[in-house]
Amino acid sequence: MRRFLLLYATQCGQAKAIAEEISEKAGAHGFFVDLHCLSESDKYDLKTETDPLVVIVSTTGDGDPPDTAVKFVKKIRDKTLPPDFFSHLRYGLLGLGNSEYTYFCNGGKIIDKRLQELGAQHFYKTGHADDCVGLELVVEPWIAGLWTALNKQFVSSEGKANMTSDISTTSDVSLQTDRVKPEVLPIDSEIACLKLFDSGGKVSEASTPNITNVRSGTLTENFEPSLTQSIPPLSQSALNIPVLPAEYLDVQFQEPLSQEQCQVSFTPVDTVFQVPISKAIQLTKKNAIKTTLLLELDISNTTFSYQPGDSFNIICPNDASEVQELLQRLQLSEKREHRILLKIKENNKKKAMPQHIPEGVSLHFLLTWCLEIRAIPKKAFLRALVEYTNDSAEKRRLQELCSKQGASDYNHFIRDSFISLLDLLHAFPTCRPPLSLLLEHLPKLRARPYSCASSCLFHPGKLHFAFNIVEFLSSVEPVTLRKGICTGWLALMVDSILQENGNISQGKDVEAGLPEISIFPHTTNSFRLPNDPSVPIIMIGPGTGIAPFIGFLQHREKIQEQHPDGNFGAMWLFFGCRHKDRDYLFREDLHHFLKNGILTQLKVSFSRDIPVNGEDHPPKYVQDNIRLYSQEVTRILLQEKGYIYVCGDAKGMAKDVNDALVEILSKEAGVEKLEAMKMLATLREEKRYLQDIWS
Repeated sequence: MRRFLLLYATQCGQAKAIAEEISEKAGAHGFFVDLHCLSESDKYDLKTETDPLVVIVSTTGDGDPPDTAVKFVKKIRDKTLPPDFFSHLRYGLLGLGNSEYTYFCNGGKIIDKRLQELGAQHFYKTGHADDCVGLELVVEPWIAGLWTALNKQFVSSEGKANMTSDISTTSDVSLQTDRVKPEVLPIDSEIACLKLFDSGGKVSEASTPNITNVRSGTLTENFEPSLTQSIPPLSQSALNIPVLPAEYLDVQFQEPLSQEQCQVSFTPVDTVFQVPISKAIQLTKKNAIKTTLLLELDISNTTFSYQPGDSFNIICPNDASEVQELLQRLQLSEKREHRILLKIKENNKKKAMPQHIPEGVSLHFLLTWCLEIRAIPKKAFLRALVEYTNDSAEKRRLQELCSKQGASDYNHFIRDSFISLLDLLHAFPTCRPPLSLLLEHLPKLRARPYSCASSCLFHPGKLHFAFNIVEFLSSVEPVTLRKGICTGWLALMVDSILQENGNISQGKDVEAGLPEISIFPHTTNSFRLPNDPSVPIIMIGPGTGIAPFIGFLQHREKIQEQHPDGNFGAMWLFFGCRHKDRDYLFREDLHHFLKNGILTQLKVSFSRDIPVNGEDHPPKYVQDNIRLYSQEVTRILLQEKGYIYVCGDAKGMAKDVNDALVEILSKEAGVEKLEAMKMLATLREEKRYLQDIWS
């Protein structure tokens, strides 16, 4: 078989899953894959690689390559490398990103650009998949076209006349037979199985295209599609569905562990710190739309260190009630404390054991700490669930949702609705998958990142962080109120020590019975104050986006105390919230910093407060305030070579702020919009425009 090297760099597992999908399909197309993570530099050597290279790269943070690519990027950025260093390489690259972020697919773009600068050439076009609209919209056609591109590359590289002649007479045939055709389902009997859930009736094959309401006998022309049912033309279409993924895990249950043995220590990384929560303060009033908490961690007995602006990760479990519900739905409640023993099926040589599943843990521990049970099911998982669904109408709908024709329904009813496995099992009651299928398709339960909201100079031995308690309604009956996996768990943990005075410095110390959590540092942190304190900075952080800036201000206050004659640059803060009297976070702290001259300018906007009669309409959002001070902002960034920091929501705020910056730079510098965008790009390259944003 013809070999190609397949490398991936992943942060949350998506790039790895796509690389594994390519690896699985390669054999049927006549290729052998050498698959490695980009960080496994001892297992491949691009300097001597002669076969085609395929790279799958995700993006993390502020447009950065994932952690597993950091060393690789540093290596290829070596300025001493000659421009023909990779001239022998022929490659194709697929970048993953989210267009809600300013620097879309930047992880892949960084590597792609540098490979070309070092002489490598594309044998296949670069793909940029957008998680905002659905990765599969680009991923699926990109993979489908990869096989043809690889065939052409091997024909080109072999360069032998007789080989070329052979290929020319058989290429049309070979390319068609190489491809694994997706399963096509005829519509014949399938449409007859579609249930009318409001009436319990069925549609006959000969019935009108409009859905007939059996109860009333009238046509329901405005019949609405849902997660569980479709309408024409999808309900009457032949379907192209994915190939059924090969099952590769055997699961065995062993006797329950003793109480002592149950205390298994499992951590996903090497450097994990178990720390107590020493204080918990509610920053918002009871009538605020969102509840914001500020937690203090005692890190005095650890070697954990941080700087203002850094992020760290919290290891959190799945919701206990959802784990119990899943056990009941799988009919495995009685085996919750049984140990799980996994083996690779004998006839499967490609798949490796999932690395996020530890050995010898109980089923309950596995579902609680290891698997992301709220993960949005991918199409391959839906395809696999079809085989364990008894009702023909439910089967048909699952097939539609994973089909090419049902892409729009998948995006609307699965991805955009944040449907989880439990939601699917509620919606499709005859679907009863085995545990092994869940272990094959559910991703690793990720640790959740949070921004440090303190300075260790101001609070020695302590670490503060703030968060909103995320709350939302489930999308499937029975509708239930759910909380964020980590924020809901943290809120529950601190309920007994929670104080409502809104100020951490006035909060009482709790001595006994402190809850503990596990944390570990973020591997890369660039959201930091300038090394030169005389450089002016602009901070933009509505809502909990203000958290790292509290650390900045605390740090600056202590530095100024230590160096009273020092030269310190201006510090501007643009903050925003809904209501002045409900969710003005860190209000007393900010006024303290302003009074003491640490904070030069504080500009606050309240988006939901109604102006008093006769008052001018104040700025509603942070970007409105930025526009009001366009001259000052432009002067700080361009003339004074200042820094600008943005923290908060990527989907709305960060984009709106970026647009406002383009607008004011264009206006104040007297340049076209495109030139203003280039100015911002330069600021970013100089690490003077930094973002800590999330979606």
